Order: sequence, then C-alpha cells, then structure tokens
Amino acid sequence: MKLCFLGTCAGTEPMPDRKHTAFTLEHDGKLYWFDAGEGCSYTAHNLGLDLLRVEKIILSHPHIDHTGGLANLLWTIRNLHWLKKSEKMTDIQIFLPVSGIFEAVMGLLRCNEPNFSLGPYLHPHIIQDGVLFDNGSLCVTAFHNTHMAPSEEGWRSFSFRIDAQGKRIVYSGDVKHYEELNPAIGEGCDVLIIETGHFGIGDVYTYTKGKPIGKILFNHNGREILNAPAEAANKVKNLFGDKAVICYDGMTECL
Repeated sequence: MKLCFLGTCAGTEPMPDRKHTAFTLEHDGKLYWFDAGEGCSYTAHNLGLDLLRVEKIILSHPHIDHTGGLANLLWTIRNLHWLKKSEKMTDIQIFLPVSGIFEAVMGLLRCNEPNFSLGPYLHPHIIQDGVLFDNGSLCVTAFHNTHMAPSEEGWRSFSFRIDAQGKRIVYSGDVKHYEELNPAIGEGCDVLIIETGHFGIGDVYTYTKGKPIGKILFNHNGREILNAPAEAANKVKNLFGDKAVICYDGMTECL
C-alpha cells in the first residue's frame, strides 16, 4: 500500500515545483484518487502510475485547487484507454460533494467533443456522512466539516478516514478548525495527512500533541512553508522530530 502525492500546494498562484492538491493511494493493484488539483494526471502519468487502474476518485470539496484537474484526468484516462487498446476500461466510481462539479466537467469535455463519454464505466455519487464504500479490504468513511457552508444539497466539504490492511489513514481535506478532525481520528490513526494552507506549523503541533497519531504528513501547504521551505522544514524537525514531514510533489510513502 503506497501513497503518492501529485500536488501539495494550497490554492495559491502557481508555484515552482508544486501543483494544487491531489494524491493517490495504491492498494491491491488499484489506484484510489483523492482530490484533483490542476496537472494531477500529468504528474501521475509521468511518475509511471497507470491511470487505467484508477478505481475511485474522491473529491473533498468544490474549490478549484481540489477539482481543477478533474476534466483533464478523465480525458487522459479515456485517451490512454484508446492508446493502449485496452479491452475493457476499469469501472470508476467518482464521489463528489456537489453534483454541479460533475455536470460542469462533463459539459466542458463535451464542448470539446460532443460525444465524449466513458461509456458505462463512470459512476458518479454524491458524498454524505458515513461509509462511502467498503470492498472488504479497503473502507473509506466521510466526515463533513465546515470549511464550506452547506448548500441545499447538504454538506459541501469533507474529511476522510481510510482503513486498509490494518492501517488507518486520515485525510483532512480543508477544514475550518482542526478539531473537526476528531471524529475521523477517533481512537487514533497511523497516518494523518493534514492541510496547512489555513494554519501554521505550530497549529498542527498544538492540535496533534498527545494524540495517538503515527506519522503526520503536511499537505495542501500554505505560505509559511511555501515562502521559506528550509526554515519550515527545520521548524517541523524541531517540533516533531521524525514524526512529521512536509510533502512535496512526486513524494511517495509506503505503508
């Protein structure tokens, strides 16, 4: 089981060597995709990830730095299917916080190609609190947060808990308060992928201190890290020792 970070930047202007948020979890030969910032499919393909093995795509909330690469991801999957002459494309379930994302992305793709389709292989679902899916070896559970106010459809921003191979991973998505992660972390987790776009390194330390958390991976990184990466890395080292690391694009973490 392996994590691969495709984009680790918060919703800033373009930054050298960092694209907006996206990562994959590789498990049992399948790719589980979390968020889809711009350039995510480009980065994944050039890192050697097989996009025809994408099993699920899960979006934490509608902001562009988490969804801006979705159209290109679907386009690339379809093109690779043609290029490699695959007999059958893997069924892809896409989990969305609001239905408008899917409608807008498909509308964009069909502006370019009126008959664009992934045929019967793409299955959209609206995220609600609770288990999104459980295939017996991997389970993903959604927990709403207040990073975005709810709409008529319901909550629009979510954090996720991933349980697989006896490990528990918690992905914060974007949150308004770190305490909103408490239900997902529960009695503890092996890995916490936590956003720092709206918080400082010290805030992460204060929140996680004394909690039963294994490794802490800083993701969706904000100004404190982007503007002074060396100083930020030293601060993380001084506060957390080897327990925490600042993620960078192309980084992998084996679990």
